[in-house]
Amino acid sequence: MSRTYKATGINLKASPMGENDRLMTILTKEHGLLRAIAPGARKHKSRLGGRSGLFVVNELMLSKGKSLDKMIQAQTQQSFPGLSRDLARLTAGQYLAELVLCEASEQPQEELFELLVAHLERLETASAGTVLACLAQGTFHILALAGVAPELRYCCVSRKPIQPRLDRGDSPWQVGFSIAAGGVITLEQLERLENNAGPADYDAGRRKRIYGSLTTTIGAAELALLQQLAQPELVFTQDRSLTSIGGVDAAPHGLWRRVERLLRNYAQFHFDRPIRSAALIDSCFASPAYAS
Repeated sequence: MSRTYKATGINLKASPMGENDRLMTILTKEHGLLRAIAPGARKHKSRLGGRSGLFVVNELMLSKGKSLDKMIQAQTQQSFPGLSRDLARLTAGQYLAELVLCEASEQPQEELFELLVAHLERLETASAGTVLACLAQGTFHILALAGVAPELRYCCVSRKPIQPRLDRGDSPWQVGFSIAAGGVITLEQLERLENNAGPADYDAGRRKRIYGSLTTTIGAAELALLQQLAQPELVFTQDRSLTSIGGVDAAPHGLWRRVERLLRNYAQFHFDRPIRSAALIDSCFASPAYAS
C-alpha cells in the first residue's frame, strides 16, 4: 500500500519545528484537517518556504508518517496577498480560519474548504467599508454549515415569525436574542425565559462567565442585517449600505460592529472556545478607514 497521497489544501496555521522545518495545519478537500511537516521550509531558499505561508492553497504530495505526515511537494494554486498587506483583513481571515478549525474534522471537507476560500476572496477584494460585513457573513455561513447558525426569522420558543419593523419612529422596535436558546426570541418569551431560569448547570454557568450574558435585545436594523446574512452574497450601494435595508439611517459601520459582536459571542458559546483573533477586531475596525 502506497505511503504517499495527494490532496488540495489551504494552510490555516504554521509554527516552527526543529531548526528549519514548519509544522502545518492544513484543511484539505479530500482528507479534512491534517497536520504535516514542511521539511526545510524555514531555510532561505526552500522550495516550500512561500508555499507554507498562511492561506496559501496548494496541490500537495504528502508522505504518511507514524505521528505526522510529511509534505513532499507543493504546487501553489492560489494565495491571498491582499490579506497580508492589511491588518484588519488579515485579522478577519484568521478569525474565519479559527472558526473553520473549530468545525473541521479528519473527514473530507470539500464544502468547508470551498466556503473558506470564497470568503477569503471576498475579504481580499472588498472595499474598506464592507470588510466587517464580509466577516459577519462569513461567520454566519460557517455556523450554518456546522448546523448551529442562529434562528433569525422565527422565535426560538414559540416559532412565531419575526419581522423587523423599521418605521416605529419614537418607539424603537426590539426583539430578544438568546444565545443558549439559539437565536431570536420575542420579548414576552425572553422575559419568561429569564424569570423562569433556575440554577444554571455547571457547564452553562462556566460558559456564561467566559462569554458574557446569554440574552440581550437587538433593534430592527440589527435584525434586518442579520436576516440577510444567509444570502449567497451581500449587495451594497455606492454608499456601502445594503441595497435592501431601506430606511436605516444609522451608520452602517456601527450596526455591523454590533452584529459582529453578537455573532462572535454566539460562535464562541456554541463552539465552546474563544476566538483569539477577535481580540484585534475591535481595535482594527475602530479605524475611520473602515467606517462607512
